[in-house]
Amino acid sequence: MEKLKIAVQKSGRLHDESLALLKDCGIYIDNGRDQLKASATNFPLEIYYLRNSDIPQYLKDGVVDCAIIGENLLVEKGEEISIASRLGFSKCRVSLAVPKTFRYNSIEDFKGKRIATSYPVTTRNYLKEKGIEAELHIINGSVEIAPNIGLADAICDIVSSGSTLFKNNLKEVEVILKSEAVLAVSPTISQDVNKILDKIRFRFQSVLQGRDSRYVLLNAPNEKIEEIIKILPGMKSPTLLPLAEEGWSSIHSVVNRDVFWEVIEELKAAGAEGILVCPIEKMIL
Repeated sequence: MEKLKIAVQKSGRLHDESLALLKDCGIYIDNGRDQLKASATNFPLEIYYLRNSDIPQYLKDGVVDCAIIGENLLVEKGEEISIASRLGFSKCRVSLAVPKTFRYNSIEDFKGKRIATSYPVTTRNYLKEKGIEAELHIINGSVEIAPNIGLADAICDIVSSGSTLFKNNLKEVEVILKSEAVLAVSPTISQDVNKILDKIRFRFQSVLQGRDSRYVLLNAPNEKIEEIIKILPGMKSPTLLPLAEEGWSSIHSVVNRDVFWEVIEELKAAGAEGILVCPIEKMIL
């Protein structure tokens, strides 16, 4: 039987979040300690634990059919690799940073400067687009230390919270790329395996949609229903049920996590009472 071969980061935050997503999709991995390859017990899938920087080449060569990988790495090493789904976690950005004492005005300040980076392709393309010529020093790891030891005037690296830059007396001045985890697909994937990929994409989307949403139940006087429904459009329209108390109804709907608190405030102002909020495990659209 054909199996979908998927690569994930061998260790780190992306590794943990990838396995959590597979688990939430009901896929259980039978892997022992320090295994580099393992199989799912209830889904036609093999998982490969690889070094992050090696994954694009494995995709190109068809060693794996797909991978959960940072978009930033695809931009750097896998331009011809397509993205099947955006996954919304492990968000970060690739940014240019300079010492805190550097009086930065614009991208023009990088002309003729020495920039240390682990992302030479991304950095070079951005600078070329802006018409800036600079000297790149390619470093694998610990890029932030380069200005402190006199190796470079600035750096280009991944930024998440910015705490690493702060600790190294650097400040972020230009965002080159915003990145998140994506499901990337090998250009050599077969039609049969692609059918399995469609199934896992469906599961991913259902879980991720659920994570991004909240189920809201509330009580409201009937004369306020129309106003409240305008606040709660839901997936198609809110569910409306009469309560035992005459003149009142229960309204059920779904609210996006990003605007949840703003919506709740509007609901209270519109007369909603007894608001109950529940997490959604999965949501099938």
